[in-house]
Amino acid sequence: MTGTALLALISLATVGGAHLLAGARWTWRTPRIGIALWQALGLGWGVATIGALLGAALLPYRKGVAGGLPGLVDDQAARLDAVHMAALLAAISLTAVLLAMLMYAVVRVVRARARHRALLALVSRSDSAVPGTLVLDHPGAAAYCVPGVRSSKVVVSAGTMELLDRAELAAVLAHERAHARERHDLVLLPFASLRQVFPQFRLVARCLDAVELLIEMAADDRARTGRPARELATALLRFAAARPAAAPSGTLGVASTDDIPVLARVNRLLEPRSLPRSTRLAATVAVPVIAGLPWLLIVLP
Repeated sequence: MTGTALLALISLATVGGAHLLAGARWTWRTPRIGIALWQALGLGWGVATIGALLGAALLPYRKGVAGGLPGLVDDQAARLDAVHMAALLAAISLTAVLLAMLMYAVVRVVRARARHRALLALVSRSDSAVPGTLVLDHPGAAAYCVPGVRSSKVVVSAGTMELLDRAELAAVLAHERAHARERHDLVLLPFASLRQVFPQFRLVARCLDAVELLIEMAADDRARTGRPARELATALLRFAAARPAAAPSGTLGVASTDDIPVLARVNRLLEPRSLPRSTRLAATVAVPVIAGLPWLLIVLP
């Protein structure tokens, strides 16, 4: 009973934590830790919610979640009344929906990328000015990466090559390569699938927006390594002024058409602020605690 109550409390706490983190600005100073916190909150919510429902369903067995499952299988749920059976069905349904939507998101993204790679093979070209990059002969501003396990592609338009100077273009390409190297697309997938499961909840959309901004900031940090931050900052401003089209489905673009995230990224590039060591340590410790505590409560009797 205690474990089930704690799991329910953790489930509610992760929702409250998501509310707070969605509006937090300190994560902008350390985007990688912020991303890890979001992943821990998402995993913690899913495990705690399913665990609380299972724990409620298995209360008649008085052995906790993991300990009660063998008894449930042995007597074929004979001890469960209507209320406990409803909790069991809710746990199974939530698990099935989350897994199904995650797989659907993966399949949809993989197909979109395959189609886009086939299109790029027809319309893109190489250019000695940007080695290792595909160039599209289009006057509009566009720069994005098509992630993949062994076939990541960085794409830039001819309009972008005219818009940016050599240093700014190098910074933009470094940003896109950071996306591909760190597989930021995999970070976004669970949150995108969660939005499909709960499209009516504004909080889920805010969570996705916050994670998207953090991965852009993380790529910014990698791109400015070894070069002046101003190069990427001015490139972002030029991109925003050019009003680029949205990146194709399944890709990650360097800048959106929304001015607010772009300005936030430019400000932190030009005026970087470090996070206090105590805050950084607390956030780092919180990640395994949030992600691991629900699993511990499920295992304990």
